[in-house]
Amino acid sequence: MPEPPPRNVSLSERLRAHLAIARLDHSIKNLFVLPGVIVPLSVYPALFTPHLLVTLLLAFVAVTLIACSNYVINEVLDAPFDRLHPTKRNRPAARGLVNIPAAYVQWLLMMAAGIAIGLTISRMFALVALILWIMGCLYNFPPVRTKDVPYLDVLTESINNPLRMLLGWYAVTSVLVPPVSLLIAYWMLGCYFMGLKRFSELSEIGDRAVAGAYRASFKRYTPESLLVSVVFYASTAMLFLGAFIIRYRIELILGFPLVAFTMAIYLKLAFKHDSAVQNPEKLYREPLLMAAFTSTALVMGLLLFIRIPRLEMFFTPTLPSATPPVVQPAPVLYTQPGSEQQRLRTSVKI
Repeated sequence: MPEPPPRNVSLSERLRAHLAIARLDHSIKNLFVLPGVIVPLSVYPALFTPHLLVTLLLAFVAVTLIACSNYVINEVLDAPFDRLHPTKRNRPAARGLVNIPAAYVQWLLMMAAGIAIGLTISRMFALVALILWIMGCLYNFPPVRTKDVPYLDVLTESINNPLRMLLGWYAVTSVLVPPVSLLIAYWMLGCYFMGLKRFSELSEIGDRAVAGAYRASFKRYTPESLLVSVVFYASTAMLFLGAFIIRYRIELILGFPLVAFTMAIYLKLAFKHDSAVQNPEKLYREPLLMAAFTSTALVMGLLLFIRIPRLEMFFTPTLPSATPPVVQPAPVLYTQPGSEQQRLRTSVKI
């Protein structure tokens, strides 16, 4: 691996480099916590209190710190490989602007601060935040380094999507149980986006030898295999999203065309030269995608709070069931002895 040329770095330049490797501009990805906030509130609006706004602000800070910690270690460990990339070779660590021991301290301090803030929210929130950080370690550190293994790189990187959703969920409540179907749909949707990112990167580099030197998984990927995997991820995501919609919120089916339209636009962008798909933090520069995404988010969010009984009647089953229906007990509200806090008992449901 080529090493950066030796150079004298001023203190101000060093500080700017250490701030840059935290990639605060990637904080836009933390918006993925929002479904985890909105869904439980749509089920139990009483959870919304003035105190919740403070909790959500702390949650956003905690998630940002954990994510930035992962970005720091990613930048440090990927520096030798980034020097082989046509654009990533300009990153601070690849240029030799980062003090490596100080970067490791920065990595640990940001994680510790994020977990500490998470503990003020709830134990479940702090636990999920710790898992998010551990996944960053598995993704970056050898000998595991899942980012070097084809398909596993996409799966382990995209698991951050449902983890972020869980962080939003546990910032709101630690009592309601998140549906497994929604978590899997969110995971596979992240895989769809990440698979297209890999496809765009591989197509942009062109030279398979150069691509393989930069990212080990590219030695076994081909554009065709990546597109096939993208179809799998999209199909699985829509299967489990459909399961969630039918089981919990049939009204969301009205927003499905917008979901499909947004995914189609993203697919088209992956074929563009120097596509923003390779750098998701720059997707805001794509007006059509942003319009589609914003419309989808608004419509799906509104539909979570709207009931359309006629729609349920339209999708009433017309075939006889092979097994007798199981009557689910209604959620029971109860007050703990000696406490004014009301809780909602639920069971884990697909």
